[in-house]
Amino acid sequence: MFSFLRKKRTEATAPASAGQTPARGATASRTDTPWPDAGQWLQGLEWTVLKRLDGQLQGDYRSLFRGSGLVLADLREYQAHDDVRHIDWNVTARMQTPYVREHQEDREIAAWFVVDLSASVAFGSGHTSKRQLACSAVTVLAKLLSQHGNRVGLMLFTGQDRAHSVVPARSGRRHLLHIVHQLLQAGPNPTSSPSNAMQTSALGPWLAQAQSVLRRRSAVFVVSDFISPPGWEKNLAQLARRHEVVAVRLRDPLEMAWPDNTGMLLVQDAESGEQLLVDGNDAAFRQRFAQQAQDREAALLSGLAQAGVDCLELNTDEALDQALLRFAQLRKRASQLSTGGRAAPTTGPRHVQSAAQSGRVHA
Repeated sequence: MFSFLRKKRTEATAPASAGQTPARGATASRTDTPWPDAGQWLQGLEWTVLKRLDGQLQGDYRSLFRGSGLVLADLREYQAHDDVRHIDWNVTARMQTPYVREHQEDREIAAWFVVDLSASVAFGSGHTSKRQLACSAVTVLAKLLSQHGNRVGLMLFTGQDRAHSVVPARSGRRHLLHIVHQLLQAGPNPTSSPSNAMQTSALGPWLAQAQSVLRRRSAVFVVSDFISPPGWEKNLAQLARRHEVVAVRLRDPLEMAWPDNTGMLLVQDAESGEQLLVDGNDAAFRQRFAQQAQDREAALLSGLAQAGVDCLELNTDEALDQALLRFAQLRKRASQLSTGGRAAPTTGPRHVQSAAQSGRVHA
């Protein structure tokens, strides 16, 4: 995203112009405030998000992970992205349609977080930036997994060609605090020189590196805003063939629509340093910007669907616990509907019908 440079809006941020690919990140002045240490960050989330999830999610967190294991979880129709080794030939012969077996994950699983903390993720139009949202989401998911004895690992990318840091998958609270510390300390420094900050996101090579690092089958959370040059879809699909992959998409409402009556604004791309003067009062400009955002949204959802990856969408203006609960409910409902069973109606959105038809979940 681009950042506002007009004096009266020093604490605001804005998206890219309509004539180009939407900007890749901007930081507001609030990002200059010191981040808390790992212990304070984890303790704050334990008293807010995790405390609420413990009472509502209960054991259903395991429905987030389907893949290798010994306990049969479901049977469903074969889809293009499925591994042929999981076909149940007895059921296939009876139904005259290929069916695959889904197994409940083993008690101890390895979960990896592939996290994009490039300059685009520093953008935030409200009190919460996408970077803060990413750190909170990874902390909450890692805590939920580690408290049940599972191992969690981390791969951090900050706009460089190679991973900024790789934390091997282990368990325990000390390991969790180490992961949180890496999250809070990594990422481009908004106050650094322009030469250090101008690093373009490259999601495709990052996913390719993740494939080389993750040898054993794992649950992989790809945490990013997915604002990156095209071509990453192929690498994501290859990663999903071996691992249980969930795309955790970070989004800010200002990326979808330009606000009215903003006047003339000088905006700057946080990754390339490009500056552009735009007229926020121009209705035609706002319409072009909204159309470009819709086209980008459609292309992203199409890429995720082709890769066979479920999408957990996190918005900076939405409570994190509600987004996680909605995703767990929709994924469980889609699994039930894909096997022909009846599922209890869920509160919340969206895409339930399409999820039932495709076997993929977008929440």
